[in-house]
Amino acid sequence: MVKGIEATGIPVVHICTIVPISKTVGANRIVPAVAIPHPLGNPKLTKEEEYKLRRRIVEKALKALTTEITEQTVFE
Repeated sequence: MVKGIEATGIPVVHICTIVPISKTVGANRIVPAVAIPHPLGNPKLTKEEEYKLRRRIVEKALKALTTEITEQTVFE
């Protein structure tokens, strides 16, 4: 799906929990997530801490969207 969307000229960021799989399927902009059961959060954190965590991940994804790349890139 990611490759199909990017083929139309729309950049895509793949937020994932297992980076090697994202690389294998051909995602170009990859942002690692937290964990498989909770990719964009951590229920053990306080509400405020989880908000900060989610915000960091989304900000990283937005930065990845606006970054010119020439090969698969993982945004740590």
